[in-house]
Amino acid sequence: MAIGVAIVVLVIVILVVVGIVGYFIGIYNGLVRLKNDIKKSWGNIDVLLKQRSDELPKLINTVKGYMKHEKGVLTQITEARSALLKAKSVPEKAAADSQITGALKTLFAVAENYPQLKANENFMHLQQRISGIENELADRREFYNDSCNQFNIRIESFPDMIVANMMKLTPKEMFKAAEEEKKDVKVEF
Repeated sequence: MAIGVAIVVLVIVILVVVGIVGYFIGIYNGLVRLKNDIKKSWGNIDVLLKQRSDELPKLINTVKGYMKHEKGVLTQITEARSALLKAKSVPEKAAADSQITGALKTLFAVAENYPQLKANENFMHLQQRISGIENELADRREFYNDSCNQFNIRIESFPDMIVANMMKLTPKEMFKAAEEEKKDVKVEF
């Protein structure tokens, strides 16, 4: 009888240990999945940033002939594009992206004053293409921020924080709009 009770207790202890180990393995795998979701979502943003960057020289060349007095806007776009191409980290790329977005807003606002430019088929196509990429970027940024938020919540929540500390995971920074992007575009003549 004592042997039977000892076996039952041993089986219960083994099941509890296996359950706890399984639970922590689940936490580990979930954190790994979230960490990789963040990398994937940033990769998707990076692809769109590259596409937009590739379209900018075409846009600038189309606009140059029409906007002889707006060299500052074109220079701003060119400098922002260079900063994006040189950027290595997520914050650097986010800052360069904000510069490009602001410069494009200004460019499209200024283009309203050039009827011939607005009627140019290449300009219209490029404007639509870049606007489409901007919309896709907004969606991807939202997914990236959602992934970062879920990850940050998990690594700060108990018991996930125990596994996160063992994995040396740190909170991920979300994509934030620059202050310039939050302001209205000013068009001066």
